Amino acid sequence: METESEPYVRLATLRQLHRVVAELNTARSLADTLQTVVDGIVVGLGYELACVNLVRPDGDLVVAAFAGDPAAEALITGRVGSRASWERRLTMGENWDGLRFIPHTEGWVLMEDDVPQWHTDGPDPRFEDEWHPEDRLYAPMYASGGELLGVISVDRPRNGRRPGAWGREALQMYAFQAAIAISNARLRANMQRALVRLEREQQALRASEESFRQAFEYAPSGMAIAEMGGDQHGRLLRTNDALCRLLGRPASVLRRYSFSDLVHPEDIGTLLRTSAEGGRAELRLGRRDGTYVWVSLRNSVVADAADGPRFLLTHVEDIEERKRHELQLAHRASHDSLTGLPNSAELRARLGARLCRRPQSVRASAIEALDAAFEGRDGYDGHAAHGGHDGHPVGAEAGGAGEHGFQVDASDRYPGADPFEFPGAPPAPSDGPYDHHVHTVAPATDVDDGTKGLAVLFCDLDGFKSINDRFGHHTGDAVLIEVARRLTTGVRDGDTVARLGGDEFVVLADGLGAADAADLAVRLRNAIIPPIRVDGRAVRVGASFGIGWASCGMSADEVLRSADQRMYIEKRSRSKAHRRAG
Repeated sequence: METESEPYVRLATLRQLHRVVAELNTARSLADTLQTVVDGIVVGLGYELACVNLVRPDGDLVVAAFAGDPAAEALITGRVGSRASWERRLTMGENWDGLRFIPHTEGWVLMEDDVPQWHTDGPDPRFEDEWHPEDRLYAPMYASGGELLGVISVDRPRNGRRPGAWGREALQMYAFQAAIAISNARLRANMQRALVRLEREQQALRASEESFRQAFEYAPSGMAIAEMGGDQHGRLLRTNDALCRLLGRPASVLRRYSFSDLVHPEDIGTLLRTSAEGGRAELRLGRRDGTYVWVSLRNSVVADAADGPRFLLTHVEDIEERKRHELQLAHRASHDSLTGLPNSAELRARLGARLCRRPQSVRASAIEALDAAFEGRDGYDGHAAHGGHDGHPVGAEAGGAGEHGFQVDASDRYPGADPFEFPGAPPAPSDGPYDHHVHTVAPATDVDDGTKGLAVLFCDLDGFKSINDRFGHHTGDAVLIEVARRLTTGVRDGDTVARLGGDEFVVLADGLGAADAADLAVRLRNAIIPPIRVDGRAVRVGASFGIGWASCGMSADEVLRSADQRMYIEKRSRSKAHRRAG
């Protein structure tokens, strides 16, 4: 039953409630907010003890703040009660419009659960509404979505009585405001943590970008960033100083180009494959002065998890010296160290590239050629005789050379040499409607019948041994170098002059008839005869030439053996004095 002073009590309590609720919103952190909640209960709502049990991420509740008794605060702050025990308590006792009151007559069963609790001393109640030391009053706090945030526990009202309707309503209102304040404090805490995390990520990103910038700009080798996709695919967006120095172009100029604008025309296919797949390639890039430099180009596709590929990061390393060294090694392996001419291995490789395994097919008419074409490649039946005593083909019928003779311009002779049918060689291009490649053939006789073929001139120096023995190897080497120079000068650009070893040389001259080959041998012999001056003395050598012919169905060794035999026949046909005189 309410007394006459109840309105005054209500007003005073309302003022106090307003003040402590206002203080809830001034707390700066979650911990400060929780402490403000329990302090407000003790100061403004007339309870001697107050505690906030806050729900943890795992669902259990921890004593997060305590007010009213330092000893009790030290005893239970930080202790945890299970969610199951708390749910049991919140379903027991009396429901006071959202509050949960458990009288001492029922609370004895809770003495052994794991919820942190304290015990107060005092006499047993004398009146029905007097507060018992083992009474319990809880005010659950819920978020806007109905989720349990925590539970406020209060004890020992200062007036010694159980709260009336107004006291209950005040505690319920305060718990509602406390739930809002705790939710806001959590939100602020989460935002602060997110801002701190974002700032750290931004700092890490800035540090990473600065590290990348320094690594990019000051890298000792070339670096470039190129655009991917769209109309500007491959355009250079950014280049470092090393790449600018390597290509002799400023960065502002390089941004107008893509690598496809700078690459050597022969390497464009390699570049396109590398750009599409990422990875590594070796190719040539153009300098400002018009020259090309060999580089090792490594691409890395920089992608975004959401947007996909963004740009291409390219590392460009100057490998000009290594390439030059590799070419020098390859040249040494295939060329004579004294004269610089192709050596025996290179000669055989070039000669073998012009020959196929099958002898030249002789077809009397276009009808026979058409029949052979329908028989298929595997059914092709070459039947030119090639069993002469010197190993070169004989007995080719008239018309065979005209149909299958290897007649091309000298400038196209070696760069486009057909691999024909040797194992591992790529497919040969088709040269006519009735044959899968153009065979290399030899003239039928030493009389020029109009047939053009690949002439093999075997040259052996006469009188060289005596010069070498008399004047020493230094003079002999100088003679060989000069002979090599005269031979090279006397042939066409597309022809090959090779040194087999010792004083033996071989000339490959394509597109010649029998008379042409004989004239070439005479010219070369006459070029060798003039005296050669070495260390102030003049020495002379002669030369014997044997003319052989390369033909499909022969090996490179057979061709060289044939020319060698003819050379010895020609050498024996002249006297020693005549040979020395040329």
